[in-house]
Amino acid sequence: MSAAHQLDFSDRMPSDIDRQAANQLRSIIADLTKDDEPTELKLVLKKGGYADVVLTPALAHTLLDLLRLVGSGQGFQMIPVEAELTTQQTADLLNVSRPHLIGLLNDQKIPFHKVGRHRRIRAEDAFAYRNKRDGERAAILAAMAEEDARLGLI
Repeated sequence: MSAAHQLDFSDRMPSDIDRQAANQLRSIIADLTKDDEPTELKLVLKKGGYADVVLTPALAHTLLDLLRLVGSGQGFQMIPVEAELTTQQTADLLNVSRPHLIGLLNDQKIPFHKVGRHRRIRAEDAFAYRNKRDGERAAILAAMAEEDARLGLI
C-alpha cells in the first residue's frame, strides 16, 4: 500500500486530528457560504502571496457534506458516477445483502452487464435505483403519516 493511499479515508476512519481540522474548515466555509451564490475564499500560500478560490454552490455544498462526514468521524468512499461496480460494492452502496442484489439484477430492477462470468453494475444505475427506491419509501411513509393523522393516531 502506498504512503499516499494511507493518507486518504478509503480504508481508515478519521483520526481526532482529522476530525478537528474538518470541523474547523467546515465552520469557516459554512460561514462564507450563501445558498445559490459562489463562495469566495482567499488562501495564504506557503511560498508567499495569496490565491483566490471561488467555489460554485454545488462544490461548496459537496465539500461541506464531505467535511461533515470526516468531522463526525464517519468513513466514506467516493464513487465516480461512471464507475463500474462489482455486485458486492453495489450491495454495500445500496445497504442490501448480495443475494438480495442478485435478485434485483435477475428481476431486471437494475441494469447490469457481464465481464466474463461476473456481473458489473454502472454506479449511475445503482444511484438511480437507490434514488427511486428512497423516493418510493418516502412517499409510502408520508401516506402512512397522513393516514395516521386522518385517523387521529398522531
